[in-house]
Amino acid sequence: MSHVLVTGANGFVGRALCRALRDAGHTVTGLVRRADQLENGVNEWVDASADFACIAAGWAAVLQVDCVVHLAARVHVMHEDAADPDAAFRATNVDGALRVAQAAWRHGVRRLVFVSSVKALAEGDSGRPLREDDPPTPRDAYGRSKLAAEQALVRYGQETGLEVVIVRPPLVYGPQVGANFLRLMDGVWKGVPLPLASIDARRSLVYVENLADALMHCAMDPRAAHQCFHVADGEAPTVAELARSLGQHLHKPARLLRVPPGWLRLAGRLAGRSAHVDRLVGALQLDTARIRTVLDWQPPYSTDEGLAATARWYRSTH
Repeated sequence: MSHVLVTGANGFVGRALCRALRDAGHTVTGLVRRADQLENGVNEWVDASADFACIAAGWAAVLQVDCVVHLAARVHVMHEDAADPDAAFRATNVDGALRVAQAAWRHGVRRLVFVSSVKALAEGDSGRPLREDDPPTPRDAYGRSKLAAEQALVRYGQETGLEVVIVRPPLVYGPQVGANFLRLMDGVWKGVPLPLASIDARRSLVYVENLADALMHCAMDPRAAHQCFHVADGEAPTVAELARSLGQHLHKPARLLRVPPGWLRLAGRLAGRSAHVDRLVGALQLDTARIRTVLDWQPPYSTDEGLAATARWYRSTH
């Protein structure tokens, strides 16, 4: 069994990954900024320094780790107040990630799994599922920082021999989910009419337990070394299908209205929310053939099973 260090271990994905690793018999240490926030059976390492500035000095000599899974990141900010968003994202997502990699290599770690994002590649699929080697065209500061981090970590791995594995998930959902997915569930639960019935574009997504399982494979499987993988569920629903399925599992039938996507785009431009509307009406499918072929990985849960679990959690809180 291995010893895995997980940064961002108290986050949405981090908790699921720590549970999966622990239940598989691995030793898990969670690196967090505040104490007493980890799953039972997970060792705690508190480092409150900004952008992992103190990780090298704080790495205990007795801490022998086989793999680091780097989840901690500066994510989307709804109301950005940084004078230079690109610099703010880069400080955490690029410089911070490099500090983690450097400290890991100096302390004998053989592999680092970097959890990036499909946003490092693109916001849409241009008619076919996105492959790992497609030319990257990130459109916002977050996506640009994730791409820069990927490139910097790959270079560092080539220079040192650290086995860097890049994982790009799409939207992640499951119990405890927040942001736009939670708002969609809120709308279905409250019976709000949603203008989604005419949207036929498909978007990949990944159930948090599927992502945790894939990350565990990337941490353990020798074949994952120096690879980049797209990870997603086996199905890519339309937003309308997603809302209907959620309604079924919430026992609250979704009220969907037929509004032409062109009208939605126009409304988005007028309201200054074009990016939000584009994520609703635009297609974004991922090609996951590489991880399925290289690692023989299959999602252990179907999308319907993931949505059912998410809906059960939601119903339990309302």
